[in-house]
Amino acid sequence: MITLLSIKVSCLIIFLLPLNFACNTDNDIFENEKVMLKYNVTNVPGHYIVHFNGRYLEDERVKYVNAALLQANAWFKSQILKCEHDSSICTISRNPGKKDEHAALCSTTWWHHHGCHVVPRDADNPMAGLPSDFDLLSCDIRDDENAEVLAGLFGQLSQHPMIKSVTHEKSVTRFLLQVPDQEDGEGCTDCKEFNSRAFRLPLNQEENNLTENIGGRKLLRTLPRQITSIMNADVLWEMGITGAGIKVAVFDTGLSKKHPHFRRIKERTNWTNEKTVEDGLGHGTFVAGVIASSRECLGFAPDADLHIYRVFTNNQVSYTSWFLDAFNYAIMKKIHVLNLSIGGPDFMDQPFVDKVWELTANNIIMVSAIGNDGPLYGTLNNPADQMDVIGVGGINFEDQIAKFSSRGMTTWELPAGYGRLKPDIVTYGSSVRGSNLKRGCRSLSGTSVASPVVAGAVSLLYSGVFHRGSVINPGSMKQALLASARRLPGVGMFEQGAGKLDLLKAYQTLTTYTPQASLSPPYLDTTECQYFWPYCTQPLYYSALPTILNVTILNGMGVTGKLVGVPTWHPYTPHHGDYLNVSVSYSGEIWPWSGWLAVHIVVRQEAQQFEGIAQGHLSLTIESPRSPEDDPAEFTSSITLPIRVKIIPTPPRHRRLLWDQYHNLRYPPGYFPRDNLKMKNDPLDWNGDHLHTNFRGLYQNLRSEGFYVEVMGEPITCLNMSRYGTLILIDPEEEFFPEEITKLKRDIEDGLSLVVIGDWYNTTVMKKVRFFDENTRLWWVPDTGGANIPALNDLLGGWGIAFGDSVLEGDFSLGNHDTVFSSGTSLVRFPPDGIIVSIDLMDQGDQILGGTGPRDQYPILGLYQTKAHGRSGRIVAYGDSNCLDNAHQTKPCYWLMNAFLEYTSTGHIPKIIRSSASSPIKPKEILPRRVDKNKLHRYSKVLDSNIGNVYSTVALPSCSKLTFLVADPLNTTASSSLYKLQRLVQDLGGPAGSSNTLQEIRTLAKVKDNMAVAASYDDEMDWLGAFDSKEDTDPRLWSFFVLVCILVLLIILYRFCSWTHGYRYFWRTKIGHKVYAYMEPQIT
Repeated sequence: MITLLSIKVSCLIIFLLPLNFACNTDNDIFENEKVMLKYNVTNVPGHYIVHFNGRYLEDERVKYVNAALLQANAWFKSQILKCEHDSSICTISRNPGKKDEHAALCSTTWWHHHGCHVVPRDADNPMAGLPSDFDLLSCDIRDDENAEVLAGLFGQLSQHPMIKSVTHEKSVTRFLLQVPDQEDGEGCTDCKEFNSRAFRLPLNQEENNLTENIGGRKLLRTLPRQITSIMNADVLWEMGITGAGIKVAVFDTGLSKKHPHFRRIKERTNWTNEKTVEDGLGHGTFVAGVIASSRECLGFAPDADLHIYRVFTNNQVSYTSWFLDAFNYAIMKKIHVLNLSIGGPDFMDQPFVDKVWELTANNIIMVSAIGNDGPLYGTLNNPADQMDVIGVGGINFEDQIAKFSSRGMTTWELPAGYGRLKPDIVTYGSSVRGSNLKRGCRSLSGTSVASPVVAGAVSLLYSGVFHRGSVINPGSMKQALLASARRLPGVGMFEQGAGKLDLLKAYQTLTTYTPQASLSPPYLDTTECQYFWPYCTQPLYYSALPTILNVTILNGMGVTGKLVGVPTWHPYTPHHGDYLNVSVSYSGEIWPWSGWLAVHIVVRQEAQQFEGIAQGHLSLTIESPRSPEDDPAEFTSSITLPIRVKIIPTPPRHRRLLWDQYHNLRYPPGYFPRDNLKMKNDPLDWNGDHLHTNFRGLYQNLRSEGFYVEVMGEPITCLNMSRYGTLILIDPEEEFFPEEITKLKRDIEDGLSLVVIGDWYNTTVMKKVRFFDENTRLWWVPDTGGANIPALNDLLGGWGIAFGDSVLEGDFSLGNHDTVFSSGTSLVRFPPDGIIVSIDLMDQGDQILGGTGPRDQYPILGLYQTKAHGRSGRIVAYGDSNCLDNAHQTKPCYWLMNAFLEYTSTGHIPKIIRSSASSPIKPKEILPRRVDKNKLHRYSKVLDSNIGNVYSTVALPSCSKLTFLVADPLNTTASSSLYKLQRLVQDLGGPAGSSNTLQEIRTLAKVKDNMAVAASYDDEMDWLGAFDSKEDTDPRLWSFFVLVCILVLLIILYRFCSWTHGYRYFWRTKIGHKVYAYMEPQIT
């Protein structure tokens, strides 16, 4: 007894120490690890996924592929003939003059020569012999063939009427990292670096991916250990709701059938090339435990049927084809809930995105992690950023957004539009406990942990309303979760979505739910801070570009639907709603379960000097298909979208800034490298370069300085630049239309100022940071550097300004300010009457290419007053954006941007720049050139194609013209709080017994609260409602211990109270003598 008690006391003492130890005993295996996940995705050599337009048996699929390859063979022969007649246009071989080789190729079929064949599925594959909508094609493409051959293959295959598309096969490698604790979870400096993130499906990128830690002395509030107890799952268990009848799919590393925590492992399937379904790593076991463990560290739905899909090998490798096969099998097995703790930035990986849509369209509720790339904004991962998927972010046990949790907005819509609201919901994802590999529990952190928390909760909820049939679907479940979520105070919507998951309230909502459509967010209020950041930080005013607010339409009535007619704008007359013009654009079809609605708001001219609040609402009707015998009212839903905005008088021109978003390109679809070449573990520029994503800090600084910033999503030719004081161009990757260059020169002559911030560009360095694409057997070189310097030089050439191709780095100071120059460039041409600042920097490009990286003075900043006439604008050119970009920022230089704008707005040269000015530079004759035969035109909105180094541009796009809705004014008064008004329409009658069910929930919740107060820290309720104070201790031992203690206590009381041996008299006399002896000296 003493030994057992001492172990418990030791554990408590260690817990109170400011150290991150775990207390282990023989009966309790508990690993409190800080584990992050990292994914590396590469192409598989010579493997291609052929997608069909339907599901066919294997013989039919092979027949279709062979027919398509015959077409490819004819194309290949035609290319050989072209090469024989004119070697200058030969695109298929580096030795076009070898006619004997070409003749040999023509004597046989193209695909036979290249070994093209359909890879048969392994006999152990559950999908072998079943109809499928894809096949894996293997071809032996030689190294000396170029991309045109591959493009021809893809093109010819895709022309077959039964083939939908052809894409590359992907290989996903996952790493589990154990990282040290660091105070406040700042950047991970001791983490082991692995291969850089390349393409599709990296789950948790490692930039700032540390979990919340308990290092240092902090006051922590006492919490129960079970995640299920924290979220009140035991209340539903007491009602008999335990997940029974729900099929839950876990896509991960597998699970042992003999694991003691699980009682309903229905099926285990292996989709890898290893002959096992066991979990060799433990991550899949942990995820499954959070969802459905029935012992120790309890899961939410212990009676749910677990379907384990092993899609990662013990080496943490997976392939796209494995996922697609597993997804198809999940559809066939009629899975109800699917947890996917993976993701990545490639939302343009169409085969994967299409399959996710197909899953949800087949009534599978998909829950996915939003990503671990926080606290940076614009870091959402796919598929969690899709509208039909429940995207989950993470919080800690203090109800604070976890630093690792990715933030919105979505970047699908950039650069022309604005992102959607994501994540959908947040829940606990920091130091959550789940099942260990063999037995016992462990603690992990990350959004891949928060995802199974929601998946388990959804499974539990589903089982409680399973009797409602088709009323519960991916649309209605997501509606209920969002409508019942508890909003976290002081947190923006791009961090928390609808808020924190509230399990009991979600169950109440589902119990009384009636099929309907709803919106997310359910209202638009630009006066409500912090939730509606960034909209609440800048009021609207006349002549501003339209403010775009994106809303997701959720349809719980059916998998498909549409808007009936056109939405109607109802301005509130008493609240100046007539000062607003509103335009909308929306998805033509709401599928699956969701669509989008973009609201464009413009202030009318009548409000040019108005300051105040304008309100109104949009009304729209959603309709879903129905059968003739159905009631039409059950498939039509009318929704209102309340709108409240703040209007101010139009600011003066010099306070208005225009941010050029139109000329920014990002991954996906092309290889656009990071601006900081030292960041080898994160080589892709994928955050959108938007003011509200990776330039969020700069935006907040500009607003605090009193500037009003608008975002340009169209060519320069579409805007009236006379309204703006300064146009800001930061590391653009896009080309410029000739018409834009001409117009900008004219605008600057008329008073517009220009701030241009470049970045590194060097064709030799770009070849050095290339990577080998094993699919095409080609080296993939980025088409631009951190910025498109040749395009910027074309833009600035009229003033004699140009950037060079040096890649520079180093620390420097201006006045009392310090900052870092990271992989930037220098000025090589600048007007002699301008102001130049030169800094001592290292040649990083030379170092990358194997040199010593010599240091020298380089001109990096220039200020110039144009001379067209007295009111001409000013130009600022600077060579690096990293100190303004939150992605890899070390020392912010917002003070430098403030100095630039002081000059462009007032003409005053800041002292820190004037005092650091250097002598004029000698202009260089040769400027950086574009990459030879680059493929930028594939991703460009400006370029059409290029022949060699000759580029052709597309026609200048027409400027967008909004069609405003006809106003239907209402003489009504709006509520002071739009948030409190938003509720789902409920069936008050509800299903049989719903009122009794709600009363039971309230009663059990109250009882649980009382029990929680009485219980100690270590006490927790298991899924049957019994208390369990030590997970692995035999309850019979504790019963015997308690019984002995009671018996000993009774004996002591009897002996003390008995007069038989004089115990009371003896002790009272002895105590009296001691008191008298102590008091006697004081009395005398």
